[in-house]
This record gives sequence, C-alpha cells and structure tokens, in this order.
Amino acid sequence: MTQTFRAALAAIFMMVGSAALSETSMKILSFEDLDGWQADDHAAARDVFLNTCRDFEAPDWRNLCAAAQGIPDARQFFELFFRPVLIEDERPPLFTGYYEPELNGARYAGGKYRYPVYKMPPEARDATTWLSRREIETGDAMRGRGLEIAWVDDPVELQFLQIQGSGRIRLNDGGAIRVGYGGSNGHPRRSLGVELVRRGALGIHQASAKVIANWVRRNPVEGMEVLRQNANYVFFREVSRVAADKGPLGAMNRSITTMRSVAVDPKFTPLGAPVWIEKDGETPLRRLMIAQDTGSAIKGPQRADIFFGTGEDAGQEAGRLKDSGRMIILLPIQRAYAMLPESVL
Repeated sequence: MTQTFRAALAAIFMMVGSAALSETSMKILSFEDLDGWQADDHAAARDVFLNTCRDFEAPDWRNLCAAAQGIPDARQFFELFFRPVLIEDERPPLFTGYYEPELNGARYAGGKYRYPVYKMPPEARDATTWLSRREIETGDAMRGRGLEIAWVDDPVELQFLQIQGSGRIRLNDGGAIRVGYGGSNGHPRRSLGVELVRRGALGIHQASAKVIANWVRRNPVEGMEVLRQNANYVFFREVSRVAADKGPLGAMNRSITTMRSVAVDPKFTPLGAPVWIEKDGETPLRRLMIAQDTGSAIKGPQRADIFFGTGEDAGQEAGRLKDSGRMIILLPIQRAYAMLPESVL
C-alpha cells in the first residue's frame, strides 16, 4: 500500500479514528450493484440523515447536508453526491438487532419496586474497572447516596435494560421517564443464555430473551445467582429532553429511528453516514439506513445492529435477528475516490 493511499485513508477516517488498514479491503461499487436499491423509500432515509447531518464538522459533509434539503428527489440526491463503498476484513458479516425496553417502575422504593436504576458514582467513572455486579447489588457502596433514578419491579428486565443501554420506565403514578447509557463498571459482559446452557437449564436453541426471563422468574433464587454471573453493570442518566414519540438517543446524541437507524463500528463507518443494508436470512432486508449509533459488541466493517423500536414486540423481533449479508457505506464522492490506490486511478 503506497504512502499516498495511507494518507488518503487517514483523511477519510479522521472523524472516527484509525482502522486496521492492513486487514481491510475496499471497493467502490455502483448503485446498480446494490440489490433492491431502486425499490427503497429514499425519502424516509433522507429524513433520518437530516436528523444528524447538521452535526458533521467536515465541510464536505455539511455541504451535503445543505444539498439534501434542496433536491426534491431523494434517490437522485444520494446518487448525485455519494458513491457506495464496500469495506471488508477477515471477520464474517453479521447483522443483529436491538431495541428500547419498557419497564414498570416508581420514583421511590416500595412494594414490588425493589430494584434500583442507578446513576454512575464518580469513583466508578474514574476507575478502569470498578465493583462487580454482585458487589454493587449486595454491598453498601451505592446505598444512601441518592444515586437512584427510579426503582423497577423486575431484575431480569433491568439487566436487559443494561444490555440495551437505554429504555423507558413507566411510573406507577402515570408518568414516564427515559434513561440513557451513563457508563459501566468496566467488567466484561457474560451472556445469560450461555450461563443457563452451561448449567443445563436450557438447550442451546432455547436461549431467547423471553425464555431466559421466564426461567429466572420461575426460579428466583437460582435466577438471581445467574444474573449475577454477569459481572458487567451499566449505569444510567435521565434523558428528559426527548419527546415520547421520538426514539432514544443514539451515539450522536440525537433520537434514532425504527428500522432506519443502525449501530456500527465507527472505526470503519463514519457516524451519520448513509449505509445500504443487504441482510439475508428468513426475512431478507434491503434498505438505506443511517449509521447513528454504536455498541460495545459492534466490531468490524461488516458488523451492524439494527434498531427495531420500543417495547416487548420490538424486543422479540430484535432478539431473533442473527443473519449474514453485507453493508455498503455511502461516502461523499471525493472521499470515496481518495480511497483508491494510485495503480487504479
């Protein structure tokens, strides 16, 4: 790889940090190469793009944001100003789904509302690795400090909330609050499904979120022990400025959109960029989405997490998704062609 090529790649990804360039292959495609491109609702994708494109700092992206509002034909807008770029490495493509949980809760502890949703304590923020889940839940480190945002009625749903990183809490007084990711204790996350399979409680093909939740509720003592095998613990912050009809905040601190927002690895995909999704499996999906979120498990240029919306139904749909396919980034034309080595030009 020439020094010129390396310099061009560094410029392209300056917004998101350096990637492992020696492990990637990159190819510019045409829009005719995108399976199902003509049939998509490009206007819906453009609306989502406009939600975050104003936050770009680079002049070329900001110019595209302005142009998006002045061209009536949304498909023409994307085809005029972008080029599809396929970035791959040795890791196989994988699409999964995520959602925004809804929990039942109260502002104050009492009765069935016994499980606190905590803010992050300052000492945890300053530590690389802090107390484990077991130590947080059974010790005194959090008590009497006013760190509770709310109290919920189900420890399983609370852990699912921590896995997703954001959610809504329906309060017993008729109100509701929204919480977003506030940090973690730094411990690696252990899968509840894997733990139950290891114990022989579930078969390897039974470990869905709903089955896991029902098993823990039927076995409350052993169930709490299973929950505490996951040492990772997530803290939250109250998000009061997001309207009830909008999605949760993503990594760009803007509301994300059901089935149009996707979480990506920002080492390879600039946040805010349009991405074309070709997901295979039982329910194939061909759709233009916007990279507006990230996730700790989303690593690699062909790894993506699709946002399915809010509530139990969305959770069931998201939990079933584990498919292959490919993801193509739409980059501004100059950025796309700057990726090519001199021998191709």
